[in-house]
Amino acid sequence: MAASSGKSVLFVCLGNICRSPIAEAVFRKMATDAGVVDKWRIDSAATSTYEIGNPPDHRGQACMKKHGVPMRHVARQWVIDSGATTDWNTGSSPDARGLACLRTHGIETKHRARQVTKEDFMSFDYILCMDESNLSDLKKKANSVKNSKAKIELLGSYDPEKQLIIKDPYYRDKRAMRREP
Repeated sequence: MAASSGKSVLFVCLGNICRSPIAEAVFRKMATDAGVVDKWRIDSAATSTYEIGNPPDHRGQACMKKHGVPMRHVARQWVIDSGATTDWNTGSSPDARGLACLRTHGIETKHRARQVTKEDFMSFDYILCMDESNLSDLKKKANSVKNSKAKIELLGSYDPEKQLIIKDPYYRDKRAMRREP
């Protein structure tokens, strides 16, 4: 847990099982390697309720393990008054392809998908999302939160390779998790 005087960042994608937990894990490793992880509160969440309670996709976990990046996230839900717009996968098991890939690479995870909460807008300094749809959803929800302090941006705006949008790999094959053609 970060020191109360530290910075905080929340990574957000649609389901919180692919892109955002990977971003969380990579950022956590980078902060750990730099010796500043204790100065950060790092988390990830979804804009939807599709995958709440599920671990990260097995393909992403496998990729992270291959690169020595530990993942331990559990997807959680966004709660603003009446909740999110859908609940398709609330409480469902994680994507079998992702889990199989992770196991192949010896990666275990405790991640469970969660949805962004009203409190996230008040407690995180940065909320970094993966695509325009996430950005639009977050900005709408932030407008309904009194005392929102989070700076909401696309994670890709920090990419030195200028890949502004991080495409959702969920509906693609396993190469998508490794950013291969």
